[in-house]
Formats: sequence, C-alpha cells, structure tokens
Amino acid sequence: MTGLRSKLLTKPIHAWAKGVLPALSQTESEALNAGEVWWEAELFSGNPDWSKLLDVKAPKLTAEEQAFLDGPCRALCRMIDDWRINHDDADLPDAVWTFLRTQGFFGMIIPKSHGGLGFSAFAHSEIIRFISTRSVAAAVTVMVPNSLGPGELIHRFGTEAQKEYWLPRLADGRDLPAFGLTSAEAGSDASAMVDEGVICKGEWQGEEVLGIRLNWAKRYITLAPVCTVLGLAFKLRDPDGLLGKTEDIGITCALVPTDLEGVETGRRHLPSSTMFMNGPTTGKDVFIPLDHIIGGPDYAGRGWMMLMSALAAGRGISLPSMGCAAIALSAHTTGAYARIRQQFNLPIGEFGGIQEPMAQLAADVYAMDAARRLTCAGLDEGRALSVISAIMKLHATYRMREALNHAMDVHSGKAVIDGPSNYLLPLYRAVPIGITVEGANIVTRSLIIFGQGAIRAHPHMLDNMMALQEPDPEKSLAAFDKSFWAHVGHTTRTLFRAWGRALTGGRFAPAPEAGAAAPIYRQLSRWSAAYALTADVAFLTLGGALKRKEMISGRMGDILSEMYILSAALKRWEDEGRQEADLPVLRYAAAEGFKRIQSALDEVIANLPARWAALGAAGLHLAGIAAPGRRRPADRGRERADLRAFRGPRPDHRQGVRRLQPRRRSAAQRMLCQGCRDGPGDEAAARCAQDAAGGAEGGPPQRGRTGGDRGHAGAGGRGRGGRRFHPRGAVPAVPEPRQGSGAADKPAICGMTG
Repeated sequence: MTGLRSKLLTKPIHAWAKGVLPALSQTESEALNAGEVWWEAELFSGNPDWSKLLDVKAPKLTAEEQAFLDGPCRALCRMIDDWRINHDDADLPDAVWTFLRTQGFFGMIIPKSHGGLGFSAFAHSEIIRFISTRSVAAAVTVMVPNSLGPGELIHRFGTEAQKEYWLPRLADGRDLPAFGLTSAEAGSDASAMVDEGVICKGEWQGEEVLGIRLNWAKRYITLAPVCTVLGLAFKLRDPDGLLGKTEDIGITCALVPTDLEGVETGRRHLPSSTMFMNGPTTGKDVFIPLDHIIGGPDYAGRGWMMLMSALAAGRGISLPSMGCAAIALSAHTTGAYARIRQQFNLPIGEFGGIQEPMAQLAADVYAMDAARRLTCAGLDEGRALSVISAIMKLHATYRMREALNHAMDVHSGKAVIDGPSNYLLPLYRAVPIGITVEGANIVTRSLIIFGQGAIRAHPHMLDNMMALQEPDPEKSLAAFDKSFWAHVGHTTRTLFRAWGRALTGGRFAPAPEAGAAAPIYRQLSRWSAAYALTADVAFLTLGGALKRKEMISGRMGDILSEMYILSAALKRWEDEGRQEADLPVLRYAAAEGFKRIQSALDEVIANLPARWAALGAAGLHLAGIAAPGRRRPADRGRERADLRAFRGPRPDHRQGVRRLQPRRRSAAQRMLCQGCRDGPGDEAAARCAQDAAGGAEGGPPQRGRTGGDRGHAGAGGRGRGGRRFHPRGAVPAVPEPRQGSGAADKPAICGMTG
C-alpha cells in the first residue's frame, strides 16, 4: 500500500516540492545544526504538552553563587561612579579593572578546572542584571568576555593545549579577550566579509612553520582598545593546496595576540556616549601558526558553525539580563516617583494616564523576568537554545526600550535633565546598543526566529527538506513519502483542533490543573493550534518564497515569541506558589499578549498571496480568532493591574495612612520604605531613585525583609482585598535601619527585590 501511494501520489508531489522548496545553503545548514529545539517545538506543534514545561526545574543559585552576588558583585557596584565614567574619565577606574580581574568576573563561564568560577547560566544572568542597574559600561565590560568570544569558543571547541594555556589566563585577567566579526562590508551578512587568511609558510618564534597570513579590518569591536588576544573570524583560502585540494576553505576562527607585528587598534569608538571600550582593529600581513585556529586545523572552515553554537547560549544571557534589569529599574523608579510626585493636590499615580503605562511596566517586568529565568533553566540543562535565545535578545531589548519610554514619560522633566542623580538616562542612551549588537533586532525578527524556528521547531518540516536534499532519487522519494504524509496527518489534526478551539473560545482546550491560571493555559493551547495551522498554510502557499516574505515571517516570529513569554509567566506563577497577589498582573500580561497574537495573525492572513488560503483562514476569524471586542484588554482589566502600590498607601488627613495587615508575602510584594511613605516631595523620591540606580553611598542596595507589614514596594499593583504586589526588580532591597544603630536617624532607601 505504501509503495502504491509513493508511486501514484507522493512522486508528483515530490517533484513539485523539489522545485518549490529551496535547497539549504551551507551557512543555513550550519546555523540550523548549531542549536536545538525545546519548549518552542511544543508551541509550534499546535498541542503543547504542559507537563513538559512544568517539569522544568526552577533555576536557583548555589550558596557559592549567592555569596559572589552578595560579596564581590556588591563591592564592585560600590566602587563605580557611573557619571564620572561616562562624563569625566571615559573609562572604568584602574581599581575597578584590577578588581574585575582578581575577583574572577572575566571567568564566570570558564570551568573551575581551568581557573574560572564555573557559574551556572542563571548566576551569570543574575550578576549581569545586578551590575546593569548600576552601570552599563561596567556591565558590558563583564558581559563580553563571558559571552560570544575566545573564552566560550575555546571552552567548547578548543584543543586541549589551547584550553590549558588560554583558559586560565582569560579567567584571571592576565589576557583580556575581544572578538572581531563585524567589518565595513559584513554586518548581519557575515558571508560578505572580505577579511582573509591565506595558508602559507612563515617564521614563528625563529622557525619556519605552516600558518596563516591574515589581513583584516574590523569595526565596532567591544574591548578591542584594551584586549590582549583577539578572536578573529575570517575567510580562509589555500591557493597552493598546502592543506588539501580545497582552495576556499570557508569562515574560520583563530586566536591572534594583539602584540604581533601588523596588528593595529584604531581610534576608539564612543557607543551612544556609554564609555565601555569599543573600537576598530586592523591587521596587515599578520602571521600566525595553524595551531592558533580555535580547535586546530580540523576546525578550519567551521567558524560559522562555531559562532552560531556559541551565540545560542550567550545571546540568551547577556543582553536579556541587561534588558530585564532596565525594565525592572524603570518599573520601580516610576512607581516610587508616581507615589511622591503630586500635581493638582494628588499623587500623579492617581491619574489614569499614569496608571496605564505603569500597568504595562508591571506586565513586562513580570513576564520578561519569567522568560529570562526559564531560558536560564533550559541553558543550565545543557541545551543550545538558538531560537529561544533569539526570542529573548529581541524582546528583552525591545521591551527595554518601551519600558524606558514609559518611565521617561512619567518622570517627564525630571528624567530629561542630565546629572549624576539621573537614574534613567544612562540606560535610555544604551537602548540602541542592546537593539543592535549580537544580531540586529530587525534581522533577528524578520529572518531568524521564524526562519529557523519554522524549520527546526516544526514537527516535520526539517525532515521534508532533508529528504528533498538527498542526492539518491529512490532514497529521497522514500524519505519524503514518510515525512510528507506524517506532515499531512499533523496538518489535518491541527485543522480540526484549531477550528474546534476557536469555535468554543478555547474553553475545552487542554490545560494543566493550575487553579485560577487554567483559563490562560487553555487560551495558549488555542492560539498554539491556530499558529500551527497558519504556519502550514503559509508553507503550502508560499513555499520557498516564505523566507523572502520578511513581514510575514516577522509577524509569525512575534506570535511564537509571545507564546513563549506567556508560557514562562505561567511557569513563574506556578514556581512561586501561585501567589494570588500576582494573579492580576499575570492576567494583564496574558491579555496584552493575546491581543498582540490576534493582531499578528490578522495581518499574516490578510497578506497571504493565495486568496483561497486567505478565504479559508477567514473562517478562523468567524470562529473567533479576531472576534470584535477582543482585540484589546478591557479598561477594567487595566485598572485591576494599574500598579497602585507603585504609589503606595495614600495619606488621607481624615483617615490617616492605610497600612497593610501582617501576612505572608509573595515574592513580588513590597511596600515603599517608611522614609518614602512619610517624606513628602521630590527629595523622598530621589532617595528611592538613588537606590534604584545603585544604592546608598554610591553602592548597591542590600537584601530586605520578606515578612511583616513593613518592607519595600516599587513597581507593584493591587489585587483583591487591597493586596499589593510588585514584580521583581533588578537588585535586592536595602533593609530598614535597626533601632539604635547609627543609621536609625536616616530614612531607609527603597531598593528593588532580587
């Protein structure tokens, strides 16, 4: 029966598909093979198994990692004067550079066996997030050696000799790394680079050896002005056949000591007035031996695979951590300011125009930090999450921009005037940096998330493509027959699933036993089915042209991203014990996410070029995918999550100050400190803001109490019964001074919970 099906049905479809679906280029194949799929594959399936999500262990710091965060990390922040770095010195102080080296900040990802700290992805993320609230320049300086660069590449691909020599030197700061990829001709299109290495013989340490003569011109390279070893990506050629018969070997990564003759560092760049080290680097006729190729000669030509593999981890930690820190700082300081600042004899937090952006801040800080935690949990399981890392980098930096815009709007003139006490402008200036580096967001959104996700996360698409690329016609047809009909069965099930869930409004969609959050799970199951069906319709009608339809691809990537972020928010709510006080902000985040999913699906269906497919998909509209009145969360929902605890209990001359009753708090609950409750005017807000930007006496805030009826609240809101909550901020809060201590006469300073 299978043979008859193959001859009569599959064979003509196979021939058609070969002409429609494009062959994968070597670069695309290496990018696809560099990572793996995880929870995004469940979302792409149309019927996610929620038990797989809930079984993921919540990330947790070890005692050693917590001690580092509480000790050296706080000490570092106390040493930093960000205004002086950016406006006077244009560099970190020498004492800070020394401290970073001696305390092992540059070796967080290097194993202990090679002299590093060997920290988890979660600890790495927490440290970057902590430092980011104090100084972007310091955070980037710590971030880069622990992200895409020589340390990560040597650890994963280096020879034993390279690991033994370089990793201890990188861990203790004797050598400082940078990585050169971007050039004038090659930005997002790395294949366009003209930086070249030619296999030849040359002199090395007094002997003639086989090596590479390099010429390059890179720009926008972080740490290039101060690095001692440069990881370099270039195209390797072997015109004389000294290594074999292949002349154009391909993109290769090698280690280049910067004290070699011919290496030159150009005039330093100033990235958006944020004074971390960045600049161009050039090399002319620089000779290195073959053993400087990362991984040795066997890895010649495998540089793109190495870069994509390393990026799958680093891109999910560094910039998402900085973005989440900025969102949390924006939420916390905006809440404090809206409580203290008064207009028309009312705290400005009483006005609906202020409550709306504060509600969005609460939703973003809760959901994005949940996504950061879930991503770290996956990375700590040893997974190479290429698609999820792209999602995190894109949305953490985009929402960082949105959060800072909201914060600037609420603070108004207070945030516009620059000075040492302005806690928003340094991060506001850094927004374009986060959006641009480690994969420009436009490219990430338009090409990578859905472009890679559609092939890797789809249950059958990669199998179809690999079958079509099989050179043996009989094997190709047999493999395609198996994968194609499995795909047909999947699409048929998804069709009925999507229609059924749309017709019933998702009321009977699968969901775990999740209490009050179960309806959100059901709606996500509903949208997962609609998404899977829409993806299959797009594949069928557009074929290979889909990857050139970047606006459709971008919207499909947005939907996958929203589903992942909302899944993470649900996971966080479960991990933290289903805190009732956090439920309004979870529901608001879900309502906003579903609105964006609906809008993106509308636009995808409206732009499908095959009108019969668009008409078929229009039935999904009639079934409720874009039902009138459901595009935007109701104002009532906004009011329930309007973050009234941002502004704290309001003083009332007739009733006094309302107080919270003693109760067990959720991880998201805090109140404004006593000093801010009692101290009117901008001075109290400035105290709150000072700590959010780095703490008392120039240092970071300390961990606060978690019980009782007095604590801290910044970005929060009010649930039922007047319970106030506040999504986790970027750094822990300062404890209130003990009675009788030297600090008792000073008001406590609001910080952010860790």
